[in-house]
This record gives sequence, structure tokens and C-alpha cells, in this order.
Amino acid sequence: MRAAFMYEAGDLRVLDAPDPVIEQPTDAVVRILRSCVCGTDLHPYHSMTTDEAPRAMGHEFIGVVEELGSEVSGFRRGDLVVSPFFFADNTCEYCRAGLHTACPNGGWYSADGMGGAQAEAVRVPQAQGTLVRLPADADDALLSSLLTLADVYGTGYHAAKQAGVRPGDAVTVIGDGAVGLLAVLSARQLGAERIILMGRHKDRTDIGRLFGATDVVPERGEEGIATVRELTGGHGTRAVLEAVGHLPAYEMAVGAVRAGGVISRVGVPQYEQAPIGFDSLFGANVTLTGGPAPVRAYIDALLPGVLDGTVDPGRVFDRTLSLEETPEGYRAMDRREALKVMITL
Repeated sequence: MRAAFMYEAGDLRVLDAPDPVIEQPTDAVVRILRSCVCGTDLHPYHSMTTDEAPRAMGHEFIGVVEELGSEVSGFRRGDLVVSPFFFADNTCEYCRAGLHTACPNGGWYSADGMGGAQAEAVRVPQAQGTLVRLPADADDALLSSLLTLADVYGTGYHAAKQAGVRPGDAVTVIGDGAVGLLAVLSARQLGAERIILMGRHKDRTDIGRLFGATDVVPERGEEGIATVRELTGGHGTRAVLEAVGHLPAYEMAVGAVRAGGVISRVGVPQYEQAPIGFDSLFGANVTLTGGPAPVRAYIDALLPGVLDGTVDPGRVFDRTLSLEETPEGYRAMDRREALKVMITL
């Protein structure tokens, strides 16, 4: 099969690779129909060294079940399925509590020797607990929205859910990437009345407005914080959803949250130290939450709205490429020429 591999920062190649096979009785092999490039993929694209190479890339996909291990029930060959970016057994105490990313039998695609989803096929460990069957008659127009259930929609929803967004809330969303825009959509779904989107790319913030943003703040840093506070009577918002992962975004979150509020981070942090002391979080009784989204916990709740057209999260895809063109997808997203690239197979 063909698959994408990272060899070092900026060096992504689509190469021949061994076909995935069943290794454990709990595995499945899925032939991929749609995959995509994630903002998280750009972190190794910026910083990976040759010591880590080659690394299979990609963690978001929908596809068709090709093979099933002997212990996998509830699926048949030919089923259309979506997979969360983290596989899990869906039976352990953490999964039952909705924290699938802590599953002791789980793991990440494209890590620790696992295959990636920017490929023609992938092995899915813990397939019975991980995969979710989709309607067999889903048309091509719907596949883009279904694909967001693998990561970005569930991650945006996790940001809003962890922040406890509730009817009537005022929310600030930091970041106009796919996750930030879907955090806007999710905050609106949970009843937020005012949603301030901090982003400076008009083509993206226009989507944010369609998803429910009431205000757009293009300024960054202290200027952006001042604008948010001006919009909120000097107080800031009770919930701030940080969907970037860089320290300046976190610092804006600290500046934009009101006393007694919540900062929910779902942008993978590219830093280890950040302000949490008296003058930042402690003195104002601000809660810090977030983390990698347990997407499997949300798919069943989010899927009906996608299927009936109530929501259209697939709007975040603004470019479609073939698997062989995946390196161009990385370049386009890195240059901010594309919001999110979908890969068709």
C-alpha cells in the first residue's frame, strides 16, 4: 500500500509500505476512504529530527472494514466506520467514565510504531471499542462532516464541555483553526449566548460567524485582551476555550477570562511552563482544564446532528487532495493557504 511518512521537519514522503494485518484478536484492518491533515501534524513538520524517522503520519479517518480479529464482534466486513484518533477498549473504568484517552489498553495512531491514517489502510487495535459504524448509504457530500468526528469536532466539543458551557454563557474562543471553529459551533450547541472568536483570518472567522460567533477579535496579545475586556464590560468571559497550543495563546486566555471563570485548553501545548500563580489563575479563582479529547465519548451524541444536517462541521475542509498529494497538503496548511486539507482515496 501507499502511506505518508515523516523523515524530518519539512520532509514528508508518500511511499510503499507493508499492508496492515491482524496482529491481535482484538484488531481490525480498515481500508481508508477519507483522511486529513491535522494542525497537530504540523508540530513534527516543524520540529521532528531524523532520530525519530520514519514516522507514519495521520490519525483521522473514515473507511471500510476489510478484516476482523476473532474477538471483534458487532461489525462485518464492508461496514463503513469512523475511528477516534485514540483507540481504546471502551470497557475499562476510564472509558466508562468518558476518559478514553486514559485507557490502559489504548494508544495513539502514528505513535509508538503504530501505523498512520494518511495511508490506504490501517490496523485498528481494540476495534470493537474504538470503531463506530456509520450509515452505509452516507453520500460523498456527508463524508467530510463524518470525518470531523474522528478528531476536530469532538475536540472542539471537548473544549466547550470541559469549560461547562451552559445556556446564556459568554465564551471566548482563541484560535481560528478547525478545532477553534468547531469549539465555536459546540459552544453554540451548548447554549452560549455570546461567543467571541479571536482570529485574524477573515475566510476562517467568516466560518466562525456561520457557526455562531457573535464577535470577532483579530488583535493579538495585550491588544486582543483589551478588546475582549472592552466587549465584556471590563470583566472578560466566564469560559475561554484555547485551541492553539502555543504560550501566547495561553497568555491571552489568562487575560480574557473573568474572575471565577474557566480556561479549557485543547490545543496541544508546545510548552511545559506557563503562568498559574497568584497574579494569573490563583488570585482570581480561575480553573484550568482541558486535555486530549476522549472523542469516542462524544461520537454517539454528535453523530445524529451530522446525519440530519442540523450541523455541518465539514465546512472546515477547504481543500481536497489525493494521498499522493499529501506533502502539498502539509505545505498549504503550514503556509496558512488552507484551513484543513482532506485526503481522498
